[in-house]
Amino acid sequence: MIILITGASHTGKTALAQRLLETYKYPYLSIDHLKMGLIRSGNTQLTPLSDDKELTAYLWPIVREMVKTAVENEQNLIVEGCYIPFDWQKDFDSEYLENIRYYCLVLSKGYIRNHFDDIKGYASTIEHRTDDEWYTMERALEDNAEMLAFAQKHDVNYILIEYKYEISIDL
Repeated sequence: MIILITGASHTGKTALAQRLLETYKYPYLSIDHLKMGLIRSGNTQLTPLSDDKELTAYLWPIVREMVKTAVENEQNLIVEGCYIPFDWQKDFDSEYLENIRYYCLVLSKGYIRNHFDDIKGYASTIEHRTDDEWYTMERALEDNAEMLAFAQKHDVNYILIEYKYEISIDL
């Protein structure tokens, strides 16, 4: 089984992947780690601050083929990151699709407004964030509204966190 987890920054993608790893013993791939490895090794001229569309166009073909390889080898894998396109399904034949589950995490406006300090406080739960000043409530509201709109437009599975941060994914 392949689990794809995407969403805006600070929605808990990495924390969810870590929890699934601990529960199901499925390994996970952080697309951010892949991104930084490619950037630091000089394999791309892109930077951590490059446009997300550019990064998605660069990273997704690599991740997509890793997913196909895992399916072909009947391996379990969790892939988490914001560089999974909303039209991801077009890249897979039905034999692959039946082995892939997709989840887009979205924080509601109310949740962001009521829990913004908590969201910022949990930002380094799994990964150490050195500079988080750019992440403002306005940015969180914009990014999550955009994610929700795209998820609905592309009719993909999304989890809307509205009142309490509780995500349960049973495999």
